[in-house]
Amino acid sequence: MAEFNRNFTDELRERLSVVDVVGRVVPLTKKGQNWWGCCPFHNEKTPSFSVNEDKGFYHCFGCGEHGDIISFTMKHNHMDFKAAIAELANIAGIKMPDYKPRDPKIVQREDSLFEICEKAAQTYTEKLFTPDGEQALLYARKRGFSDEDIKKYRIGYAPKNNIIANKFANSKFLIDSGLCRRGDYGMYDFFRDKLMFPIFNARGKIVAFSGRSLDGSEPKYINTTDTEIFHKRKTVFGLNFARDAIHRANRSIVVEGQIDAIKMQLGGFPETVAPLGTALTEDHIAILCKSNRNITFCFDGDNAGQKAASRACGIVMPFLRDNSDVKFAFVSGGKDPDEILKTGGADAMKKIIDDAMPLVDFLWELANKNFVVSTPGGRVQAEKFLKKETDKITDPDLKSEINKEYEKRKFESWRRWKRDRVDIKIKLPDIDNVTQNTLVYIVNTYPEIVERYGEFLSTLNIDFDGAAADLDLSLGDAEKYIVSLKLQRYLDKLNIQKKELTAQLLAGDESVRDELNQINEDLAKAREKMEKLISL
Repeated sequence: MAEFNRNFTDELRERLSVVDVVGRVVPLTKKGQNWWGCCPFHNEKTPSFSVNEDKGFYHCFGCGEHGDIISFTMKHNHMDFKAAIAELANIAGIKMPDYKPRDPKIVQREDSLFEICEKAAQTYTEKLFTPDGEQALLYARKRGFSDEDIKKYRIGYAPKNNIIANKFANSKFLIDSGLCRRGDYGMYDFFRDKLMFPIFNARGKIVAFSGRSLDGSEPKYINTTDTEIFHKRKTVFGLNFARDAIHRANRSIVVEGQIDAIKMQLGGFPETVAPLGTALTEDHIAILCKSNRNITFCFDGDNAGQKAASRACGIVMPFLRDNSDVKFAFVSGGKDPDEILKTGGADAMKKIIDDAMPLVDFLWELANKNFVVSTPGGRVQAEKFLKKETDKITDPDLKSEINKEYEKRKFESWRRWKRDRVDIKIKLPDIDNVTQNTLVYIVNTYPEIVERYGEFLSTLNIDFDGAAADLDLSLGDAEKYIVSLKLQRYLDKLNIQKKELTAQLLAGDESVRDELNQINEDLAKAREKMEKLISL
């Protein structure tokens, strides 16, 4: 097994949750930190088969079977190693490579790259505490990093000269590490005059760096380009520090930047991570879901943050399960999580996280923001948008429930003349077919009338989405029709009230006499208005 491509098997383990793989054939129930079910490898009635999603293994306390997604697939499906890998690759949706023994030269090159990155980190950290790194150290401390924090995250400084190119001049893998490039006058450092943050892989090895500008120049951050040991789209910043905290908190928090992630971890939210830059990918989500499917995205409240949240929403949809809890929190006022922690402390940040919007609500809000749902065409566009997003959900039961929720919301919220319907205590005559068809024509032809008389139209309990013949009514005639109908309904209402009050008066209830007189006055005024309207 050791002869096969270790990078690919590691990728499978990162992309696929052991709970998902085992759960395809074994019903699992979460109890405490683990998932439990009846062992598929021996007969039992009481579940003793435990699956640990965070560590990626299963163990049966009855028969002793133990392993990961590969060994489970091999044993359960009676497959050899290569067939099991092919099966898992198909589930993960990634191409199966041609397996062959690993080239010792490739192994040597990867080990050399790890070594260069480790020694570069040591060099950068040393430089931070020299006169060359004085401004960088001042900036780090201004951002609230103590010497203990700097040591934990191995923060350093890349000076303006070519310190790495000179120090590792004899290494034939230096350019492959991404730390140096070759120019017209020889090799030069890729990172210069930067506050340096090492990037760790899931096993805690330094594989790359992120440099933060100190002079206000853009971009604020530059990262090592992809190398043999570092792939930006598959690396979650801070995960090596956050993994255990994610398990304890039963969620991960995703912020936009590296410093925000570190400050959140130090400020009471150790389950926080970040993508490298704003380019959140499916691989990032797959890695996070392997640790925990509860994710709170915390982005800035500006346009860029809203766009990042919208993109994250689309990416996370295929990973939703019935036990997922995905939310969206926004930091407003032009601030970021670091600033919130500085000015308001952990309590202020906790309130933002606790008030995060559930994914179902966030997606609904996107549909209402991005489309004019007060018009038939806008509603069609919004419905297509919602369907496109929910179609990404792979769990059919969850998809069905979310679609039902949206159907309910569309019915209640997207018919403006049905929204906030006024309760009518008096039963009025039903609308006849001719009147209904006329109203449907008016509503669909003159939206400005709907704006003006929407509250009245909402009381008629009519389905305005139906088709109606072209009646060739002008705007003026259409409005006159609505007003006359409104007056007639008002007269009907007054007449019903008069009849009821008269009956009470005849029964000896003198208390209603003043109210009856007022009704008679209102009727006279209403009839006068109706006569004037007819004469126009």
